[in-house]
Amino acid sequence: MLLRYLTHPQVRIDPDVPVPHWGLNEVGAARVAALAARGVLGGTTTIVSSAERKAVETAEPIAASLGIGMAVREAMHENDRSATGFLPPPEFETVADAFFANPDVSIRGWERAADAQARIIRETEAVLAAHKDGDVLLVGHGGVGTLLFCHLAVMPIARIRDQPAGGGNVFSYDLKARAMVHGWVAMEAVR
Repeated sequence: MLLRYLTHPQVRIDPDVPVPHWGLNEVGAARVAALAARGVLGGTTTIVSSAERKAVETAEPIAASLGIGMAVREAMHENDRSATGFLPPPEFETVADAFFANPDVSIRGWERAADAQARIIRETEAVLAAHKDGDVLLVGHGGVGTLLFCHLAVMPIARIRDQPAGGGNVFSYDLKARAMVHGWVAMEAVR
């Protein structure tokens, strides 16, 4: 049994819209449709998504292609960055670097990395406690996904473990062996 964590791919950036309400752009939606059509997630019996629009728009086509339902968990959201709202990319990268480098400190009012990690671990454990058989697909975000990856891989929080740019990446964890199968790979490389 595998636990896969999939981050949403490219989004339609709109500085006038709260980030949790951003949806996928055309490139992101096409990547998700291609993944769903490939059938490589056929062993998946449980899909759980963050409630953020971009994550739901990633999970829904996959669930539909597999003919299974999906659940939404509010607390699987990305690290809370509402204190700053939208930041231009260069500024965002600087703040994100500080977020990962100082997990016990709130950077510019953002949720602390340590707190976001505890939250995504708690949510993942709740999903797994209710899971019976087959593979699990969690659909979410790069920040909390990286924090979960660090926990499962038994590594300290660090930005070098973050997904590649652009989103739409997956890591896989073997639930029985309690070991990473692979780190971040593009959704196109999922087998």
